[in-house]
Amino acid sequence: MKIGITGGIGAGKSYVAKIIKKNGYAVIDADIVAKQIMLEDESVKELIINTFGKDAYSGNQLNTSYIALKAFNSIENIKRLNSIVHPPLVAKIDELLNNELKNSRLAFVEAALIYEAEIDAVLDYVLLIKAEEKVRIKRAMERSGLSEDEVRARIKFQMPEKEKEKLADFTIHNNSDMSDLEAKTKLFLTIFESMATKNNKLYR
Repeated sequence: MKIGITGGIGAGKSYVAKIIKKNGYAVIDADIVAKQIMLEDESVKELIINTFGKDAYSGNQLNTSYIALKAFNSIENIKRLNSIVHPPLVAKIDELLNNELKNSRLAFVEAALIYEAEIDAVLDYVLLIKAEEKVRIKRAMERSGLSEDEVRARIKFQMPEKEKEKLADFTIHNNSDMSDLEAKTKLFLTIFESMATKNNKLYR
């Protein structure tokens, strides 16, 4: 089974991914894959430079602060960047997940924009990690050093959690501490393992 882990900034999806990795499963980080595509795919690089300017790259490196500044400047710019990066990203994630499934019954991808990027089209299930907005803002500020206004700006450009919850197959509410989140994650991991075992028996 291919399972997505998603949630807005500060919701706790990265911690859930860490717990799943500790339990022996591969978790593909969509952000890392996207950055690799932006660095290595020449057609993507060309489109980004044409759209956002040559300062999008510094030598062979991605100028992430410049791109973030440009992209989060408007909904239109976010859409432009997404239309360039998302199609090759979905194809690459599907390829990586399928490779992992050669040796495991479960493979995971962590992505904030699972629905926005349409990654869910190549997944079997999506697990949403959600938390109250004030909790998310506090966590994001502590973790990244962003200001409250910067965090709110990023939240504004993401799909509202209520909409994500309607689309997700499973939801973890993460308004408590890390031990509570770990217990909930392990419970879902047990459920996924059971589902994968049943699926495996069905297709024998």
